[in-house]
Amino acid sequence: MNTQIIAIANQKGGVGKTTTCVNLGIGLAKAGKKVLLIDCDPQGSLTISLGTSQPDKLPVTLSDMMGKVLTDQQIPTAEGILHHPEGVDLMPADIQLSGMEVSLVNAMSRETVLKQYLDTVKGQYSHILIDCQPSLGMLTVNALAAANRILIPVQAEYLPAKGLEQLLQTVSKVRRQINPKLQIDGILLTMVDSRTNFAREISELLRDTYGGKIKVFGTEIPHSVRAKETSAEGKSIYAHDPGGKVAEAYQNLTKEVLKIEKQREKHKTGISR
Repeated sequence: MNTQIIAIANQKGGVGKTTTCVNLGIGLAKAGKKVLLIDCDPQGSLTISLGTSQPDKLPVTLSDMMGKVLTDQQIPTAEGILHHPEGVDLMPADIQLSGMEVSLVNAMSRETVLKQYLDTVKGQYSHILIDCQPSLGMLTVNALAAANRILIPVQAEYLPAKGLEQLLQTVSKVRRQINPKLQIDGILLTMVDSRTNFAREISELLRDTYGGKIKVFGTEIPHSVRAKETSAEGKSIYAHDPGGKVAEAYQNLTKEVLKIEKQREKHKTGISR
């Protein structure tokens, strides 16, 4: 199985990374895919969003798995992986992961520790989504080194161009030095308030600035109080408000992500013929 590993990254916080990871992941599962979500943020937002209110009480989290890679220990299949009733699996995180970030600094092959862990589980999944922390530290570099795709959520509130430039520089550096397979799927506009001209202006500005080099998804995720409520319930937007605009938007995003995949596959087979 050719596993698609998608990092959801932006070093700015509060842009809808976790919400996107949950709803794209569950959207892919609803489309019949076998999905693993990886919480790569010491704050454990993804873990909490999927119904584990106290990540620190979990016996096994991502930092334990990365610790085993660093000390060359065997990793039993599926150790520590939690199952969510909406059909996705989760490798949770807790605050220990911030200690792991410190340990990575002096580790050999420090950029590829997460990749080495994913290599032990990826055979069982068609898609692995990594929810990155809001920084460009070692954990995010590990996520980019392990992924073959990156999706960048950007809040449609003010122009985050400066932050985007930094992220894009990091991506091209990782591509050059560690992971030539990494491709940008696109920029996803989140929290879009369609009643204001402002969001439209930002959307146009982003398309003008980056549209030539990077896809800006046709789907925009609307701003919604209901979407915020879902994380407190441990459910996706599909379970919380299935007929709403946000659920529809994430369904459309899922289709766009699968379409990109198909086009790349076609392109690959075209080249290899």
